[in-house]
Amino acid sequence: MQPSAHDIIRASALKRTFGRGLSAVTVLKGVDLSIPSGRLIALKGRSGSGKTTLINLLSALDRPTEGMITFDGRELTALTNQERDMVRRKEMGLIFQSFALIPLMSAYENVEFILRVAGVPSGGRKEAAIQALEQVGLKSRMHHRPFELSGGEQQRTAIARAIAHKPKLLLADEPTAELDSRTGLQIMKVFRELVETAGMTIIMTTHDPAIMEIVDHVYELEDGQIVAQA
Repeated sequence: MQPSAHDIIRASALKRTFGRGLSAVTVLKGVDLSIPSGRLIALKGRSGSGKTTLINLLSALDRPTEGMITFDGRELTALTNQERDMVRRKEMGLIFQSFALIPLMSAYENVEFILRVAGVPSGGRKEAAIQALEQVGLKSRMHHRPFELSGGEQQRTAIARAIAHKPKLLLADEPTAELDSRTGLQIMKVFRELVETAGMTIIMTTHDPAIMEIVDHVYELEDGQIVAQA
């Protein structure tokens, strides 16, 4: 199955099984998904439905047991580990439930470091890092280290780090879970602006009904399968 010119990512018959034999657990059971460029997408479902596993597969952090994923015209599942790492660093942004910030680095340094990893030229890194932190409302706190930031501020730093290099695809696992409702809506406004002005595609998991009203499409997972979309 080849993606159309308008699909940034497509999954075909995705299956992911953990373990072997009698202890094997199949978390995803033949998922088909096509995401057009420039969309804000939500994945919803109860804990254990397969949302995080699907995010990990789409971001090339994990490989499916069966099935195929294409990203921007390339078959991710056919790439070497090194090639997948390069695609993820340069063309994707990832936001995890755990913030994964580097403790000894300030918020600014955490963001600037990822820009370095993504291969952004040194002349543009400072401006890009400050702009990303300003977008999430953290410019005044950018010289603070993670232990000096609240949980919400750490989450916003993680979001700034993920969007600073302006990836084609942003994958986020519960990005507003640690934020109060006002800050969560502020972040969703940033996401919406990135979709509309930069053409970014964002796929996020969420349990928040208010957020589901803001996104373009909602896919519901249940027992490892997509059971509904709206």
